Amino acid sequence: MITTDFAPGSPCWLDLGAPDVRAAAAFYGAVLGWEYEPMGEGEEADGGVLRKDGRIVAGLGRLTEEGARSACMIYYSVPDADAATRAVEQAGGSVRVAPTDLDGWGRMAQFSDPLGGQFAVWQPGTTRGVELVDQPGSLAWTELYTSDAAGAREFYGTVFGWRFGDMAMPGDGGTYFLITPAGLPDERMHGGLLQVGPKELALAGGRPYWHPVFAVADCDAAATAVTGHGGSVPMGPVDAEGVGRMAFCLDPAGADFLLLTPAGD
Repeated sequence: MITTDFAPGSPCWLDLGAPDVRAAAAFYGAVLGWEYEPMGEGEEADGGVLRKDGRIVAGLGRLTEEGARSACMIYYSVPDADAATRAVEQAGGSVRVAPTDLDGWGRMAQFSDPLGGQFAVWQPGTTRGVELVDQPGSLAWTELYTSDAAGAREFYGTVFGWRFGDMAMPGDGGTYFLITPAGLPDERMHGGLLQVGPKELALAGGRPYWHPVFAVADCDAAATAVTGHGGSVPMGPVDAEGVGRMAFCLDPAGADFLLLTPAGD
């Protein structure tokens, strides 16, 4: 489960980069019930925050990086963004955005892992992270698709101190590696990683990629809303034993995410 105490190494924020901010806000409002609060004046504001029931669940900004695809950038909480940057470089990753102060809210940096998977860190200031998690319409899990699970475990384990548990996938689906922050019990698992083939990595041009999993009360209804508002559902909804009912989705701009109605809900 993800909580808002944001222990070091746990997911604490996500930013969606979209080519059309207003269109993205309308889509996620229809699918997840999010409300857009622009930062800046007028209709041309380049971004803002997204809220569910009044609480912040994500950031939204205009995609400006040339050649970049629309996607969610997941941030992990760290006590020291500069130390995390050194750890990334020493472990073979690269720095996309050097540690930067954001008006006292916190200090952030963005990276790529050795195979190109993008992620970020957040050193809290006045803002610790999002305000709602693990509830319908909010972040409930994070997941990495990679071509090298062993290398990913070594890299992220070095950077964040994560520990990993093994879970066999149904059939011949391989092993799913469950992620827990250092020093915390199994019930604080916040994500997983899975080794996949070229077909599954085509979305990111063959590179690994992280994606968010959003909890929903009714996966089928939410998936119908995805397609009804211009997105697509390449996989699902399907039942995963002991996990719940899930669907892999793309928004109209191609940003990927999963919907999950947890087992027992």
